[in-house]
Amino acid sequence: MMVQPWRRLALALLATLAAASSVRAQGIIIDRRTVHPIAGSYEVREVSLDARIHDQVADVQVSQTFHNPGSFPIDAEYLFPLPEEGAVQNFVLLVDGHELPGKLLPKDEARRIYEEIVRTRRDPALLEYMGRGLYRTSVFPIPPGAERKVTMRYGQLCRRDRDVVEFAYPFSTQKFTAKPIHRLSLTLRIESRDAIKSLYCPTYDARIDRIGDHEARVSWDQRDITPTADFRLLTTLAEGTVGASVLSYRPSGSEDGYFLLLASPEVKVDRDRHQPKTVIFVLDRSGSMAGKKIEQARNALRFVLNNLRDDDLFNIVVYDDRVETFKPELQRYSPSARDEAVRFVDNIREGGSTNIDAALKDALAQIRNDDRPSYALFLTDGLPTAGEMKEAAITDHCHAANRYRTRLFAFGVGYDVNARLLDRLSGGNSGTSEYVKPDDDIEAHVAKFYSRMTSPVLADVRVELDGTSVNRTYPRDVPDLFEGGQLVLAGRYTRSGRATIRLSGKIAGERRSFEFPAELADSDHGTRFEFVEKLWATRRVGDLIDQIDLHGQNKELIDELVALSTKHGLLTPYTSFLADDRVQLHASAANAAQTGQNLRELEQVSGPSGVAQRDAKQSYMAATRAPAAMPSGMGGMGGGGGQPGAYAEFRYAPPLAKAAAPQLGQGQSYGRRADLNRARSTMGTGMMAGMMGGGTAPMDAQALAAGKPQAGNLAGNVRQLGAKTFFRKDNRWVDSTVKPEEDAKALVVHQFSDEYFKLARGQTSELNQYLTFDEPVTVRLGSQVYRIEMAAK
Repeated sequence: MMVQPWRRLALALLATLAAASSVRAQGIIIDRRTVHPIAGSYEVREVSLDARIHDQVADVQVSQTFHNPGSFPIDAEYLFPLPEEGAVQNFVLLVDGHELPGKLLPKDEARRIYEEIVRTRRDPALLEYMGRGLYRTSVFPIPPGAERKVTMRYGQLCRRDRDVVEFAYPFSTQKFTAKPIHRLSLTLRIESRDAIKSLYCPTYDARIDRIGDHEARVSWDQRDITPTADFRLLTTLAEGTVGASVLSYRPSGSEDGYFLLLASPEVKVDRDRHQPKTVIFVLDRSGSMAGKKIEQARNALRFVLNNLRDDDLFNIVVYDDRVETFKPELQRYSPSARDEAVRFVDNIREGGSTNIDAALKDALAQIRNDDRPSYALFLTDGLPTAGEMKEAAITDHCHAANRYRTRLFAFGVGYDVNARLLDRLSGGNSGTSEYVKPDDDIEAHVAKFYSRMTSPVLADVRVELDGTSVNRTYPRDVPDLFEGGQLVLAGRYTRSGRATIRLSGKIAGERRSFEFPAELADSDHGTRFEFVEKLWATRRVGDLIDQIDLHGQNKELIDELVALSTKHGLLTPYTSFLADDRVQLHASAANAAQTGQNLRELEQVSGPSGVAQRDAKQSYMAATRAPAAMPSGMGGMGGGGGQPGAYAEFRYAPPLAKAAAPQLGQGQSYGRRADLNRARSTMGTGMMAGMMGGGTAPMDAQALAAGKPQAGNLAGNVRQLGAKTFFRKDNRWVDSTVKPEEDAKALVVHQFSDEYFKLARGQTSELNQYLTFDEPVTVRLGSQVYRIEMAAK
């Protein structure tokens, strides 16, 4: 099936830019009566964006509340950089409800104003806007201690690029506001006459509610936040059972390109088209499960039973040192079968030791054919203590018993589990592992997970790209596509140009194939989708750690882990030392040796350290967004700073039994953000933030093993702008791609000199963002390396 040609635009770039992930601030104010720098002269108390997008027309309203914390009035002039592309019209700006006159300025006049402000304020932050138009208001006062609410209203004719449309709003105000924004909220209402297929937010953990195939609602609400990345939402439209699109980025002609494939089925599938599935629940009932754990596990089982569908097959396997099944063979779901199974669950009692090997072999032996997708949910809270107890043997036996590609999903409860064994079992059987902290609710974890897989649409999915060669695609095992779900596949390609996506899978046991056109970017296509490379690198880092964890260290894996961590600022617990300003970035041998030493912490297979490391590794391997380094003092994973979550943040609540209501409601998240929060509380906010490339101080591996936070603030030494990562070394920011010998030969340019402004005028705003540091910086711009020194005071 080919993608339908677009007949109408449904969503595009809104707000201040059309394609620019480069713009780093929204509307700002300039105090015309002072000579002080604009940075830190005012506070942004609240930002609220409300937009309605109907086909190609977007109606946008943005409100910002500015506060003057000083003792002198601000004569505020409001500046709003315009998009490079697209048509903005009917621009109205209100200050405390009163319309304020303004003027749209063309690029040449806007450039003069930007440069004038940078020269007089001696603040480089506005340089990145050079080359754009400008909306400029007349002056209005903000008295000392007072607030002014500025509201913009405008319409925009939306833009598209093939089958991908983009919404973006530049939420980063850290260069201009003295404190974090007290509240930041966004609401988008999307309506389309064509079917909406995929919605993907690469920068923030936005809530996406799919109301149907033609309507969606996106929301994001944060408090006390200093965002460091633009808010971006990518949307594709396509008719048919399944839709797929590719985003691509190629850093240079001599390197492989990077692609991100988004694939989604119809949101709501007719009941008579639902594909039946097989579900086997394998439950540990050993003595360590006594008390609250066994009761929560029984509730989780009841949830699964209450949400099976007609024609599903199921069974329950419970085990201690012995194995018992609900029925000798799989049962076809019916109300009476469910009621009987619930009675069996009510009578599960804990006691005995743990025979994982026998339980999994018995469960998988019940699968007799591959005509329907099959899933095993395996829950344990301990180490194997009966029967076969060797990791490798248990893994081999499980794989041999799994003759029909049943996907195994492991739930490790508490800190006594062998987390490496669970990763071996799930990873070797096309599944994933999830870890439940001692204080977490088992029922909630299982219910959230199972709700994503209620109705499979396409099973045994395979992806091919004709017209190019691809390599190192992640996830390695492509998951099934479910109703309301989304596939996010990252990989590399060798040849740019036109290609064809071929997506195939089984529907009711019959293999179906779907084809979609794609255009793989060449190196001259800019950095609009540069985040694709970072996302791929995040998943590759997880894969490297997984290989080292399961098969042991080797030089090639460690060298690549260090190289990726250095280039992209991915501070894992094994490479976080790279952010220390005393460490040389390109001292390859020394850094690899230190990383190898830190990786020995993977020998801890259980306990808080062993579990936390595997939980973090799983989050890397299934990340759906690239990490973004956050300013010093930000709160790590909970702050929404562009951190990776392990599953697509796609919310669609299929009809569930009433028993599910206490745990899940319409539109509730089924993502893995809770996993990250568990890891954060286990390892400490600092370490978790360090691993994900931002937040407070990353914890080193020794501190991880001890469960103690590390003093310092190393993550404040990492900054990501656009496609580049910078490390702070010797009181200077250094582009991670610049080697010491290149730094020594760098062309020196003094900030605010004529040469500095000539450099800024001669390049795009995309590159000018790298000139906005308020400290010395060494940066590669094209083929030239520059060392920007501070101006004399």
